[in-house]
Amino acid sequence: MKLCTALIPLAASMSLFVPVSGFSATLAELNALKGTYTLAPLPYAFDALESVVDAETMKIHHGKHHQAYVDNLNKAVSEAKDAKALKAMPLKSLLETISQRGDAIRNNAGGHWNHTFFWSVMTPDAENQKLPARLEKELRSKFGTIEKFKEAFEKKGTSQFGSGWVWLIRNSAGQLEITGTPNQDNPLMDVASVKGTPILGADIWEHAYYLKYQNQRAAYLKSFWKVVNWKQVDQYDQEAHSANR
Repeated sequence: MKLCTALIPLAASMSLFVPVSGFSATLAELNALKGTYTLAPLPYAFDALESVVDAETMKIHHGKHHQAYVDNLNKAVSEAKDAKALKAMPLKSLLETISQRGDAIRNNAGGHWNHTFFWSVMTPDAENQKLPARLEKELRSKFGTIEKFKEAFEKKGTSQFGSGWVWLIRNSAGQLEITGTPNQDNPLMDVASVKGTPILGADIWEHAYYLKYQNQRAAYLKSFWKVVNWKQVDQYDQEAHSANR
């Protein structure tokens, strides 16, 4: 996948870049992040997704919750016996060996990866909200219709007990699959019951939707489709698909 070269470094010592107009992150870039971890600005305004997620929720979710995962991850890594090695380890490698780490690293490494990914799969851009023909064809083949796919995704999300995430992944067999994870776990982790590469994910922690939807998680998930960045999902899927070949 061709990348835009217009990247603005947050600081010379920091490992994350701010996406500028026209830039699409890759899974490889996200997976390669190393400490010291930083929080990048959202790729759109706080009120850009107002029809689905209100501005106040976005401000708190990004600026408070995600920032806390970043801060706590850096703290947990710095306090580890092998801190130097952990800081040099790509984030994906850390997740793939997360069973060897304590809860602080597990929860916050997952929280940072999950949220960085989550912001990227939403967009206010109507053009990017169109489902590409290639991915649409495979979703129809797998689930019967796009509506049945959405229903299955929503059902998995609403049936997740407590906090967690619902994912569309490319599994180890190279097939599309819907799965869920508790808390801040994700399918890249060696502790996941279903492993694979996420290409779409929805945060189903209450802090992601409570101000607008209260306890109506199902309504939140049904609205989520209005802002899905299918162009980015398709790019992630092509990357994940290629990695399985």
